[in-house]
Amino acid sequence: MHLFLGWRPMQDRIGSIGHAIEHCLWGDGRALHTFLLASTDEYSLVLIEIDVGDSEKGIHKSMKLNIIELDEIPKELARIELIGEIKSPNALENLIQSAHNYVRDHPNYHVLLNNCRTFVEYLIDDIPEFHSSIPRKNGSILEYYHSQAKHQHPGAIVKSKNLLKRIRDRHQQNKVSKYAGDKSYRDMRTTRQSQSIVISGESGAGKTESAKYVLQYLTESYGAQSGLIEDRINKSNPLLEAFGNAKTTRNNNSSRFGKFIEVHFNEKYRVVGGFISHYLLEKSRICLQSKDERNYHIFYRLCAGAPESIRSALKLGPPDNFHYLKRGCTQYFCNSQTENKLSKNRLSQDFISKGPLRDPQLDDINDFIECDQSMDHMGLSTQDKINIYSTVAAVLHLGNINFEDDPESTKGGCKITSSTEQSLAITAEMLGLNVRDLRNALITRVIMTRTTSNNNDSIIPVPLKVHEAQNARDALAKAIYIRLFDQIVNFVNKSIPFSSSNSYIGILDIAGFEYFPINSFEQFCINYCNEKLQQFFNERILKEEQVLYEKEGLGLKKIQFIDNQDCIELIESKTTGCFDLLDEESKLPTPRAEHFTSEVHNRNKGHPRLDVPRKSKLRSSREIRDDEGFLIQHFAGAVVYSTAQFIEKNNDALHASLLILVQECKNSFVKSLFPKLPELEQSAGKLNFISVGSKFRSQLTDLMNKLRSTGISFIRCIKPNLKMVPNLFEGGQILSQLQCSGMVSVLALMQQGFPSRTQFAELYSMYKSYLPVELARLEPRLFCKALFKALNLRDADFKFGITKVFFRPGKFAEFDQLMKSDPQNLAMLISKVKKWLIWTRWKTAQWCALSVIKLKNKILYRRKCLIDIQRHVRMFLVYRRYAPRIRGLVKSKALHEQVASMEKIAAQMKANKEQIYKQIHQLKERVDQLIHQISNTHMTATQIDDAYNDLVSSIDRELRRLKQALAEQEMKDEQERLKRIQSGLEHEKHKKLDEDKRSEQEKEEFRQRSAIAQRQREEEQLKRGLTAEEARRQKER
Repeated sequence: MHLFLGWRPMQDRIGSIGHAIEHCLWGDGRALHTFLLASTDEYSLVLIEIDVGDSEKGIHKSMKLNIIELDEIPKELARIELIGEIKSPNALENLIQSAHNYVRDHPNYHVLLNNCRTFVEYLIDDIPEFHSSIPRKNGSILEYYHSQAKHQHPGAIVKSKNLLKRIRDRHQQNKVSKYAGDKSYRDMRTTRQSQSIVISGESGAGKTESAKYVLQYLTESYGAQSGLIEDRINKSNPLLEAFGNAKTTRNNNSSRFGKFIEVHFNEKYRVVGGFISHYLLEKSRICLQSKDERNYHIFYRLCAGAPESIRSALKLGPPDNFHYLKRGCTQYFCNSQTENKLSKNRLSQDFISKGPLRDPQLDDINDFIECDQSMDHMGLSTQDKINIYSTVAAVLHLGNINFEDDPESTKGGCKITSSTEQSLAITAEMLGLNVRDLRNALITRVIMTRTTSNNNDSIIPVPLKVHEAQNARDALAKAIYIRLFDQIVNFVNKSIPFSSSNSYIGILDIAGFEYFPINSFEQFCINYCNEKLQQFFNERILKEEQVLYEKEGLGLKKIQFIDNQDCIELIESKTTGCFDLLDEESKLPTPRAEHFTSEVHNRNKGHPRLDVPRKSKLRSSREIRDDEGFLIQHFAGAVVYSTAQFIEKNNDALHASLLILVQECKNSFVKSLFPKLPELEQSAGKLNFISVGSKFRSQLTDLMNKLRSTGISFIRCIKPNLKMVPNLFEGGQILSQLQCSGMVSVLALMQQGFPSRTQFAELYSMYKSYLPVELARLEPRLFCKALFKALNLRDADFKFGITKVFFRPGKFAEFDQLMKSDPQNLAMLISKVKKWLIWTRWKTAQWCALSVIKLKNKILYRRKCLIDIQRHVRMFLVYRRYAPRIRGLVKSKALHEQVASMEKIAAQMKANKEQIYKQIHQLKERVDQLIHQISNTHMTATQIDDAYNDLVSSIDRELRRLKQALAEQEMKDEQERLKRIQSGLEHEKHKKLDEDKRSEQEKEEFRQRSAIAQRQREEEQLKRGLTAEEARRQKER
């Protein structure tokens, strides 16, 4: 890495040696060599040369810095003095101090930074060794946080850590600006394309401060010396912050609006002007804040820091005297010195009891002075400033107007309380209004009706209830303040005009992702914007990088990341998106937040990103009913939105009586805030109104288109802790931010990726002058291959694409240093290149011989394949030509099977066999005749089908007849068989009957014989019984 120093005339733009070294070390991240534009006898040149050690891994690099004094530029450079050595990035400050002391002792030497483009990988924090492990990465951030290194930048992304304290060292403040601003400026000059810097992060992560540093760097480095335009661009920040920033629970200086600052350059790339676009100022904060939050800074700064003459003219008191301030925090930001300057009539009760708020970057008294001076720098006159302060005070006094029911009103109207009549008079005076007109406009609204008889409009006053009058008062206050903020931005833009612009660098600073205990329409819009920016980040950093690798054919593994397209569609899609459903609800005669919420749930039922509030992990969110809010899973976490005020906040139109009142006021400044619209647009009606959501969506679409049309850089701001105190590092908070912001995926991509890349032709032209003619004539791609092989670069450190060569982080620097080494090493390099070329050409010859052999075999193989193809094609053509006849032949030959089946049937017939066989023979002759006719004559498909169908019908008819005859024959045989069986059965029956009869007769005869025998036996027994009786009697006797 080289830096050239030299004597220059004092009127030229000159920086310090420390600034110069730091500028180059924190350059654009690409390994490009250094140029010295001029060398004459008037210049006594000094060269600072930094040698990088040979360590390949790790953060710590051994480095040497040498100063060489030259009267001219010789071919060989002689070192004359070594002033320091770096062995770790933390020793960089010591090196810069040593170099600074050397230049201080030699006042004629100053830095020449003309086209000084160098690489930075060796000193950019821990980039040479990426950590895929998230805890190790988090440990690296912790190390740098405690070392108070405010910024890290992996490749094209800057990580900015909010140290939560004022940094007085100018070089420490500007590190992010030197990197992001310098990279954008150089890219703008190189590509001739406008650039954008997107600053993102959570609320309180330091986005606004980073934007100021980038803006300051661009205007001071590339603006005209003592330029008025550049000074106004820088001095516009205090004015915009006063009217657009406020204290929230998450950030003491939270931007409640988004801004896109364009710094325009002429054809010589010098600053010529600027333009600021702003988005979505939080209007609800004007009338209401939570307990620990404040309204916009300007209200408190006007009360605390305005001179007594202005305070008395504007009738200002302490913050708790005003309704729009006392419901929030009423304490001032002060330091120990300014606290004593506050008189008691400026102090609120909270300030007296609790003391001031402390923040090193905020002081309401000094900040008012700075805001007032900013208006002077913008070219505002004293009357303009009085008008602005008066309008701000009018908003405060307007908020003090209270209402009560009017007992005399027959229509339920209200009236202004007697205690606030003075506030009404003060407000009317400051706005240039008649007190009676303002009173009537606040407690009534007019309805214009058109009569059909005379076609004239009639005005009907409608009394307002107390809550309706309060809403009208708040709507008027919001409208005045928002129009005032628009006018202040217009003042700033008018003060930094440009007649023509060649290109610009845009700086986007918009509110970060927000989630509070109660989240309303403002948080919904802010988080939607951050979803779009996160998607854009994924597209430009992750998708496009991987598409480039795929396009160049590097063959790297894809990095997976969370795509939030479904969440964006949930919010912005047609008919079912939340914005469209809100607009539909707003156009209804009686819109209701509950109906809108139900429609969101019903139209998106089952959406993975949408849920009911009771599914939230926060207890306060679970208390919200399903028809009072919804939960959306954003990329940064789940947020529950309360829809109670969505409809009201989506419509910022005043009712007719108030709008007409301010358009006709006597105060020319206030009147200019409300220009009259064309009659058609003014009376467009409720159905054609342009909602706040639609307007913001349209602005965001234009912004995204503008970002996509420019080159892009990102600054990712990291919030170290939720307590907003310095020197406190919350690891879990940091991890969550790294994951949600996509940094983990980016680091994974860079770990396996190749962030440094260049075209072959650019690399060729860069080192062509160092090589002899025979090597310089090489084709660029071959030239690069030869150099890399000769330098023994590892294949893992680079990859060849189709049009570019890609390097691992830091490897291009090693290559660059080797190429610019002393002539002796260059001679050895040339020798190696020649050897490699000879070896490559011999290998190429071998490859060509093998290729010729393969080509011969391939030709023979293709000839064989060609013959096969011809054969199949000819077969196909023949088949396509004769396909109808072939199909006809196949079908006709199949008829022989049916004829054969007929012959089988005929063989079973008993009667008329000769006649049947004759008919079958005739059909067989007809089939043979059809086959012969198809084979030997040219018949169309229709003729073949007709002949075939006719023959088939004849065969079917004859086959049916034969089958029927066979069935009748079989039936007749069956009947005869049944008759024979029946006669046999009857014969058997008679025979059985005869046998049964004979059997019965035999049985009867047997029974008769048995009966006779029985009687005979009984008679014999009787006889024997009588004889025995007699014998017994005789014996007894």
